[in-house]
Amino acid sequence: MSQADVVIVGAGHGGAQCAIALRQNGFTGTVTVIGREPEYPYERPPLSKEYFAREKTFDRLYIRPPTFWAEKEITFKLGTEVTAVDPEAHALTLSNGETFGYGTLVWATGGDPRRLSCAGADLAGIHAVRTREDCDTLMAEVDAGTKNVVVIGGGYIGLEAAAVLSKLGLKVTLLEALPRVLARVAGEELSAFYQAEHRAHGVDLRTGVAVEALEGDHHRVTGVRLAGGEVVPAEAVIVGIGIVPAVAPLILAGAAGANGVDVDAFCRTSLPDIYAIGDCAAFACDFAGGTVMRVESVQNANDMATCVAKAICGGTSGEDAKPYKAFPWFWSNQYDLRLQTAGINLGFDQTVVRGDVAGRSFSVVYLKQGKVVALDCVNMVKDYVQGRKLVEAGAAPSAEVLADAGTPLKDLL
Repeated sequence: MSQADVVIVGAGHGGAQCAIALRQNGFTGTVTVIGREPEYPYERPPLSKEYFAREKTFDRLYIRPPTFWAEKEITFKLGTEVTAVDPEAHALTLSNGETFGYGTLVWATGGDPRRLSCAGADLAGIHAVRTREDCDTLMAEVDAGTKNVVVIGGGYIGLEAAAVLSKLGLKVTLLEALPRVLARVAGEELSAFYQAEHRAHGVDLRTGVAVEALEGDHHRVTGVRLAGGEVVPAEAVIVGIGIVPAVAPLILAGAAGANGVDVDAFCRTSLPDIYAIGDCAAFACDFAGGTVMRVESVQNANDMATCVAKAICGGTSGEDAKPYKAFPWFWSNQYDLRLQTAGINLGFDQTVVRGDVAGRSFSVVYLKQGKVVALDCVNMVKDYVQGRKLVEAGAAPSAEVLADAGTPLKDLL
């Protein structure tokens, strides 16, 4: 049986960073990364932005050049999936039937795109935007003449894809079941702004609509039928309705978890010698009042990975102990708009808008019981940089002062 001292399952941001951080922290044992895709680790956010828009070639998305991994003596098993975990034997069953042993296991699998469950969901021409293959397939269809695209889901992935496709000159219809886009992650002010922006760029954006079925010609999708009976023509459909944490083998092996797999302050699961990081890991988030939650961001994956690497290298006790407590941040590029989010707005009870919404440069500040808990900053870099410190400090400035864009946020500490 092949084996490694540390096996990392998942070759995305978290898995790559964990391998890098192990070497940076002096780990000299064997490290193997098992990845489902055939590619070495690459950046995911540009898939729905620069890569999709042909502004970056794939070789520019590599987290590290392929030669880097060999130099660091990090082994990869690509195009391979883990189908079962035996925590007692410290062994994995792989999709090729092989058994692979581990000393310590780091689960960094992220999630799989949530699929539609309605009739017609298995037709050709229905896409996710999660992997290089997803994007290459859709881009090939656009090159072949696809003109009408329907995007289902008004979260960041759906909005970013709609923005790129609109800029490419395609007819884009975006369908969101909830009353507004970004309803789960942003306040009404930001939702209204992005809805107006997309419509101004020619996107037929509809909210409060339910998809009843996908219609096709027995092979390929031709339209999206709404609950009211209307059929929206579609030569391609992008589904961006969230992810399902890819943790089934761990849960079947006995790991605690419901929405993902639960981890402690050092990202340890309930199973011995098994950690979990990134989109699939649920933890008590200090920046959300200790709420156990998953945070889907590159920042979270990278910082969790570093925490685990240090823990594996002996940093779970004594003065070297460094539990996970990284500041959460996120970004989204749409058209010429740069959104930067600081903090987590879970449970906010008040919002304050500062800046010029009409001028497309403003911030939405989220407060909970008077304290600043998060900010969404649109083309407002200074607010983002200075606002982070307000969140970290638990500052509670008055709404009137916050609303004055002429007052730098750093002055409110």
